[in-house]
Amino acid sequence: MIQKKMEAVNAGILGLCVGDALGLPVQFKKREYLKTNPVSEMIPTQRLNFPKGTWSDDSSLTLCLAESLSRGYNLNDIANNFLKWFKTGFLTPDNKAIDIGNTVKEAMMKLDQGIDPIASGGNTLENNGNGSLMRILPLAFFLDSSNFDEIVKYRIIKEVSGITHSHEYSVVACYIYIDIALGLLKNLSILESYHEICKNKKKYEDLLDSNGKNLFQRILNLEINNLSEKDIISTGFVVHSLEASLWSLLTSNAYEETMIKAVNLGDDTDTTAAIAGGLAGIHYGIKNIPLRWLNDLRNVEIIESISNRFCESIYTN
Repeated sequence: MIQKKMEAVNAGILGLCVGDALGLPVQFKKREYLKTNPVSEMIPTQRLNFPKGTWSDDSSLTLCLAESLSRGYNLNDIANNFLKWFKTGFLTPDNKAIDIGNTVKEAMMKLDQGIDPIASGGNTLENNGNGSLMRILPLAFFLDSSNFDEIVKYRIIKEVSGITHSHEYSVVACYIYIDIALGLLKNLSILESYHEICKNKKKYEDLLDSNGKNLFQRILNLEINNLSEKDIISTGFVVHSLEASLWSLLTSNAYEETMIKAVNLGDDTDTTAAIAGGLAGIHYGIKNIPLRWLNDLRNVEIIESISNRFCESIYTN
């Protein structure tokens, strides 16, 4: 059982990083463009002059979180890792932080000024990009290995999201995503995990204002898997990102199919694919991540080293 959980950690983290690298080259491309120029392989990121297989802030901040959680839960330590990434390129392919969103940048500047990570994240309606959702996955593994009750679990999710994104919409999106991951770690299918979210929707709705309840309605009312592609918006808004990633997962039957769907939705392609890729990696396993994509992934030894150390620390200590 422990071995299976450790394999899920590696598959989830690698699955996320592959999705990030697959989507980065066509970030901000529109769906109409990708209909005639679909992505199915790793390609260079021409607009940033990066070789194929380059991963971005989604993967780096995920690795920063996993590396910190290897030492246990310490919010200041997590924030320090994020700041190291921002200032020195910690856990990046080229020793340089790239593709930094405005809300994340503002939070990093606050941390650099000595502001406590409890208070560093943006908390306005405008601060609901996907910058905490994209890197929250390691927390699911950490919580799976712990015995926290629901109150403590939610507090930790809120704190970790809140380093950069503390508004309730971002926090609830992370909460839902982590609960789906926890379902997968209990050997539920993707659809079963999603059903559990909808069955327990009150615990998420109770954290939302009336506008938030409306925004999360399609997710919490068991609608996502019945929507068509034209109904899915794939911008960087956190609710859109969660919907797009869940739709890609729920309408696919393999890791590769999930990633190709997620990337070719357009707009925030790297993050949609990263968010979906983490869950798809857990569900389908590392053997179902195409070897050609893994071989193209730059500095994969960094990813594997952090992932191995992390899963050993939480499941064997």
